[in-house]
Amino acid sequence: MDDMATNIAVLYDLLRDEYRIKAAKSGFEALEIARGKEKPDLILLDIEMPGMDGYEVCKALKSSEETNHIPIIFVTAKSGIKDEEYGLNLGALDYIAKPFHPTIVKIRVRNHIALKLKSDLLEELSMYDGLTHIPNRRFFEEVYEKYYKKSLREGRSMGVLMIDVDHFKNYNDYYGHGKGDECLVKIAETLKNTLKRPGDIVARYGGEEFVILLYDVDADGVKTVAHNLVDSVAQLNIVHEFSSAARQVTISVGAALSKGVEEGKKELLERADEALYRSKQNGRNRCAC
Repeated sequence: MDDMATNIAVLYDLLRDEYRIKAAKSGFEALEIARGKEKPDLILLDIEMPGMDGYEVCKALKSSEETNHIPIIFVTAKSGIKDEEYGLNLGALDYIAKPFHPTIVKIRVRNHIALKLKSDLLEELSMYDGLTHIPNRRFFEEVYEKYYKKSLREGRSMGVLMIDVDHFKNYNDYYGHGKGDECLVKIAETLKNTLKRPGDIVARYGGEEFVILLYDVDADGVKTVAHNLVDSVAQLNIVHEFSSAARQVTISVGAALSKGVEEGKKELLERADEALYRSKQNGRNRCAC
């Protein structure tokens, strides 16, 4: 992103065969592109631009959770050591002085894009449970935060369902941890397949615990999903001779629906957990809402 049309044209011609390029002629336009729906994988940023210089653009990008992950390379005529030090301290990943050598620019861009893709892949993997391949607790907590804020803005309700596999310790002790892992994989797949709407989230919360997040749902909807989950897992007919709940593997579910803007995130989870406790107290293999 450069204020000089000639330099934009040079960079565009240099990189367009390998990448999709978006160009901006001002700092404000650069921010608009970076904050758009389709985030750039890398930003080439000049320092001297009209209205808002590159340093200010970099500060704005790095101070926002929405854009602080985007790598930035300064491409600029300000080639002094102090300038470079200042730019890197702001959070830029690299610094290319003009006049630049086309081959060097291409190599640096290629290397930084490769690093970005690897970083994105590692970030994605860190959000999924290694055993069941469904989202993990970290993923759930991030989505829960987003859904909660969205529910406040839009005045919509949220449903949370806490799930526990009944007497799973007994299952592990008598059938072995290998069979226990197979059981958790089947349950995770069943929970995921029981949810019908694209925005509904199921995650492994830890051990034999799972959690489900439903957005824009009413009390009847939450109850229906909870009952369907209990039935679906029971219908797997995974033999469990050491459970007091049934002769097969079952789950207990506790569900809670957000009361509105006055309720905090923590309170909603606590109510779902309390409902789960009631399910267990009432004999397991059931849901409490």
